[in-house]
Amino acid sequence: MKFLFGLILGLLITAAVGYGYFRFGYAPVATSSAPMPFEKTLAKLALRAHIQKEATKAPPISANEFNLTQGAAVYAQNCAFCHGAPGQKTTMAAKGMFPLPPQLFAKEEMVTDDPVGATYWKVSNGIRMTGMPGFAEMLTPTQIWQVSLLLANADKLPVQVQSALAPPAQLQNVKTDLKQPVADQQQKKKKN
Repeated sequence: MKFLFGLILGLLITAAVGYGYFRFGYAPVATSSAPMPFEKTLAKLALRAHIQKEATKAPPISANEFNLTQGAAVYAQNCAFCHGAPGQKTTMAAKGMFPLPPQLFAKEEMVTDDPVGATYWKVSNGIRMTGMPGFAEMLTPTQIWQVSLLLANADKLPVQVQSALAPPAQLQNVKTDLKQPVADQQQKKKKN
């Protein structure tokens, strides 16, 4: 009986300490904070198990040049801001996220070994507490499959598909000095 009482008391104390850790602001929540103990391990474990249970095994469309090019267009518009494009540096927004979003065209972070159904699941549903939104409400299932196939083949894309991923040409003669006072700007307009 003492053992059972001690066990229950131990569990209650552990739960109370855990609650206090979060309730009184000791848990790291800023993107610049180090991860909590076991945070990465537990998150990856849960994510892998859930995807394995729910992900579609085979795509309903083929990885032909048309679908890859369409996937490149969707990726450039919706994904490249956080996940980068071939030859592009990591964006400032991506650098400010935690965890850092994988740069999906960098050799060491490509998801070419992942089952395409797992990538489809991630794009469609998003991943909690990572900044990765779910796109099921914004993209069609075909568009999500096209992006998923693009990423599954990121290391062997045809030239036409690679060119669809290229960032647009930088704007010429764009005034970026926003520190000029408004009055000075108005005076210049009056002179012209």
